[in-house]
Amino acid sequence: MDKQIDVVVADATHEKYVDTILTTIEEAAKVRGTGIAKRTHEYLATKMKEAKAVIALDGDRFAGFSYIETWGNKHYVTTSGLIVHPDYRGLGLAKRIKDLTFTLARVRWPNAKIFSLTSGAAVMTMNTRLGYKPVTFADLTDDEAFWRGCEGCVNVDVLHRTGRKYCICTAMLYDPEEHLPVKLPQEVINRLNELDGKPVKA
Repeated sequence: MDKQIDVVVADATHEKYVDTILTTIEEAAKVRGTGIAKRTHEYLATKMKEAKAVIALDGDRFAGFSYIETWGNKHYVTTSGLIVHPDYRGLGLAKRIKDLTFTLARVRWPNAKIFSLTSGAAVMTMNTRLGYKPVTFADLTDDEAFWRGCEGCVNVDVLHRTGRKYCICTAMLYDPEEHLPVKLPQEVINRLNELDGKPVKA
């Protein structure tokens, strides 16, 4: 199998992979025995069209994915739904996807705090390397739209019982004020400029 996998900012042409992405995410959650906020086909397709998603492809084969969400009037950002297809695990692909999604989020919303709710040790390790720090749920967005996304998780009863103070997931936060600015590859900058006509700084 060819392992020359491309990791790129997704666009409308990648919508054909959405159902495969959703199935891969759901099956991974079942294997781990953990919950996950469910998303629709239309939701992920919109993320692709808005350049708020990153996809990994081995030729025409889906290999991995992640997307970006903004909350609290764009004061908070999450990089969510990180998934690698079982056929492509163990190749360092999750790190490549995470790095591009994280950098894309930082450039598009440079003043936003980036947070993560995860129950996966691998994601926690990647977050720590990028500069995230463990925090309490009170340090995250109070945007009700975000928390409604947890209603589809099998562990939502824990969140309710604790008054949304904690759950099975670990909360982690990246504060941009503590870090230097980042740069995007030129091809990504070109893609964003085409999207909304607003020049994106390198």
